[in-house]
Amino acid sequence: MKTPRISFEFFPPKSLEGSFRLWDTVQTLAPLEPRFVSVTYGAGGTTRELTRDAVGTLHKATGLNVAAHLTCVDASREETLEIADQFAAAGVTEIVALRGDPPKGANGFAPHPQGFGDSCELISALADTGKFNIRVGAYPEKHPEAASQQADIDWLKRKIDVGASEAITQFFFEADTFFRFRDACAKAGINAPIIPGVLPIENWTGTRKFATACGTQVPAWLDDAFDKAIRDNRHDLLATALATELCSDLIEGGVEDLHFYTLNRPELTRDVCHALGVTPRVELRHVA
Repeated sequence: MKTPRISFEFFPPKSLEGSFRLWDTVQTLAPLEPRFVSVTYGAGGTTRELTRDAVGTLHKATGLNVAAHLTCVDASREETLEIADQFAAAGVTEIVALRGDPPKGANGFAPHPQGFGDSCELISALADTGKFNIRVGAYPEKHPEAASQQADIDWLKRKIDVGASEAITQFFFEADTFFRFRDACAKAGINAPIIPGVLPIENWTGTRKFATACGTQVPAWLDDAFDKAIRDNRHDLLATALATELCSDLIEGGVEDLHFYTLNRPELTRDVCHALGVTPRVELRHVA
């Protein structure tokens, strides 16, 4: 089996404890030499400043190729592009451009009066600067707000056409879900790489709730498997085995890149990577 190229998603810390957890996560996973690591934005842009600070610190302190999430939520065009300029000034030229989730309690996405109306407008403006490599989100199963899965695919094509270079998918539970999506994207004329997003299951209850919220189908067998594993105190063993099997199936189907949603808890992701043949090659590099 060919060893995949990997990347990781982190989220910015909201507390001192969170800062230590992020740093522990980076120390654990950086030796695996990821292509890039991304740092998320909170719903409604709630962690905008935290994301900016975390991105700058990680880039400067570790030398990792850091990609900053940037959204359209609750900011004017000028404010959003100013943040992008701050990333570029700090040497960060990788952006994951997203519409973004609305703030909690909001009834759907509402553009800022002076803001970008959607992700395509944001991507186009970032591309016009000539400063960034832009990645975007993709949905292998219908987004809850989309009219159909074909509408999702058509929208992804628009995002690629206006300047994105790669797409990263929402997580899913079965490899065939990704393969069907990849084939549909190719049929629609999408030629950019599509990277599967993989979520090692740290907590089945929380993961299931999240899956329901974002439209990810949960196979019945998965519920049964975790019910038994939790009773037998083998949750992590099952989670590692399932994520490894999913990744192996993806690689056998021609996938060369995998993006792991770490939730700033690196152990399961590390174990899955090791099982796939991705082992530490370098020590975490500190840059003065």
